[in-house]
Amino acid sequence: MVYAYLSILGMALTLGMMGHRHSGVSHASVIRGAWRQLAPLLIRLPIALIAASLVGELIPQALFGEWLGARSGLTGVVIASALGGILPGGPTVTFPLILVLERAGVGTPQLIALLTGWSCFALHRVLAYELPTLGWAFVWRRWLVSMVLGPLAGALALSWLG
Repeated sequence: MVYAYLSILGMALTLGMMGHRHSGVSHASVIRGAWRQLAPLLIRLPIALIAASLVGELIPQALFGEWLGARSGLTGVVIASALGGILPGGPTVTFPLILVLERAGVGTPQLIALLTGWSCFALHRVLAYELPTLGWAFVWRRWLVSMVLGPLAGALALSWLG
């Protein structure tokens, strides 16, 4: 976790120095823009973490350990990938839920497959945005091509992590 923070800090400092050298950039406008993006997260993220913790108490841990645990292997990877595709909501909902699933004993390869399935398939996004704007022909082709990505990511993690 420390490496992630340091990476983001390094990026912010680098971009800040680049912006400082650029003559048309106002520091105040940059800070206002950053605050506009940060303020909603300051409300949403704590609520999402609390909700995910409450959901964690409701999740039958034995069931998740059996179907998606480290010993579930490739079957668990495929199930997790499909489950990721039907998870509703954006990252504010999904990432706290993944933390809860990790604590419930879901294996790392299965979590990777779940997150990849969520990223690639996201049924809620398909129904709300892709189908109305791009149509069935495109959505079907995209799903067909990317169907292997969740299981493939999980299988690679399974082979690397053992």
